[in-house]
Amino acid sequence: MKAPARLQALLSEGLIDSVVRQLKSGKEADVYVVRCGEETCAAKVYKEAHKRSFRQAVDYTENRKVRNSRQARAMAKGTSFGRKQQEAAWQSAEVDALYRLAAAGVRVPRPGNFHDGVLLMELVADEQGDAAPRLTDLTFSDAEAQAHHATLIHEVVRMLCAGVIHGDLSEFNILLAADGPVIIDLPQAVDAAGNNHAPRMFLRDVDNLRRFFGQHAPALLSTQYGPEIWALYASGALVPGMQLSGRYEHQPGAVDLSSVLREIEDARLEEAARQERMG
Repeated sequence: MKAPARLQALLSEGLIDSVVRQLKSGKEADVYVVRCGEETCAAKVYKEAHKRSFRQAVDYTENRKVRNSRQARAMAKGTSFGRKQQEAAWQSAEVDALYRLAAAGVRVPRPGNFHDGVLLMELVADEQGDAAPRLTDLTFSDAEAQAHHATLIHEVVRMLCAGVIHGDLSEFNILLAADGPVIIDLPQAVDAAGNNHAPRMFLRDVDNLRRFFGQHAPALLSTQYGPEIWALYASGALVPGMQLSGRYEHQPGAVDLSSVLREIEDARLEEAARQERMG
């Protein structure tokens, strides 16, 4: 296929050899299958801010570090230079998160080169060697749903122990590879300790897993892994691989995580009703 303009520079510099096909068009980026020597990779081409439909970016970028005070001042003032720096920080956040999570043993695509708004990374494949499907495009038995949910709960625990929250985790950005689920799409990843919205985002991520897999395994609908995990994290007791119960009892004096979950559910229902009215 004809290479998009953003990939022409990578072809010219020999970072990729050919563009095979477009794999996905998303709200913040388009993804292409490319050839890099003998390897087939994924090239994620980030959209410019005015073309991106991802909302509430300010919540995700809160307290993100920048390289110097000049950049910080420009970003705060919203100057042209500041907007460019803010866009660069948004894009590089995924690269940073992927390296950080891969080092922590989290199942994410292996990151490669990052050049001029294009991220080269591992192409997550299924058993046939084709691009792995998203969870939303699949159906599962009760046992399969239970198993994949358990795997992903351990992954979000490992992420949280590494100080990272996905921030937009759902069945739309988890792929089912030949050897299990792989978490993708991390430009909105937030610092668990440095973002005031972190508890809400984490609980929403875990609740999305509960809701999706609960369609296939109803027993999961009554679990409360989100509040349980966050309470362990907040107390300093959370470690990767620890045994969890899926139950949570609010302790006097603790943050009322149950009320946060109720707020998330109310917001979800409100958005669903809005979408239905628009349709």
